[in-house]
Amino acid sequence: MKNRLTVLIVDDEPRTRQGLAKTLEGWAEGRFDIFSAENGDEALELAAERPIHLLLTDIRMPEMNGLELIRAIKERGSDPVAVLLSGYSEFDYAQEGIRLGVVNYLLKPVTRAKLLEAVEQALQIIEERRRRGAIEKIVDLELAGIKEEDRLVPQPVQDAIRFIEDNVRAPLTLREVAEHVHLNPSYFSSLFKEKTGMTFSQFVARSKLQAAKKLLYSTGLPVGEIAEQVGYQTAKYFITLFKEYEGMTPSQYRRSLSEDADT
Repeated sequence: MKNRLTVLIVDDEPRTRQGLAKTLEGWAEGRFDIFSAENGDEALELAAERPIHLLLTDIRMPEMNGLELIRAIKERGSDPVAVLLSGYSEFDYAQEGIRLGVVNYLLKPVTRAKLLEAVEQALQIIEERRRRGAIEKIVDLELAGIKEEDRLVPQPVQDAIRFIEDNVRAPLTLREVAEHVHLNPSYFSSLFKEKTGMTFSQFVARSKLQAAKKLLYSTGLPVGEIAEQVGYQTAKYFITLFKEYEGMTPSQYRRSLSEDADT
């Protein structure tokens, strides 16, 4: 299933491993895919087959300890949120775990309450990572850079930018925006390009496409409807423009966001 999280429990003690899995399976009620492994090698085989989102691993295991397992998984391109388990209070291990990005450290025997508290905290971190990843793909850095330098931009250009953002769903024209900021269209066009580094049409297109990307991420609206919502009368033109700026069609972009959420 798309966007399902994978939880991997790694512990060489069968009773502990099975107990943790049973607790999480009962709590999760089928929301997550939960796997178990008795050692690092078995865990790496599972990690090669699917992305691991949450890793709960014992520190002390034969041949490959928990910290070595985390490093090995990271070296293979995955970055699971990790929780360490240990039967001892091992400060040095905990310190190294912090350096590896471990988010929690649980002493055995782990109570149900402590386990679920740690897992829920880890799930919040996973969700925040996904949200940040999506935002990074949606935000147009050049548009954001112009807004950050707002104080260096003349007031008429600032007003024009805000007018464009407020009316991103309308089929804006240069003359309309120039009139709104009380400037001659020719002068406004030159001033806008000089102060933003983009032509008026480029800025409008990128603003509309950023709005479209937000809709592609946050809704299931058809591409044609999204095109209308950002001010384009035909889906064909919108798709052509989107591909020109983003290097992929809107549908491909939406799939890429979904695929990112699965990794």
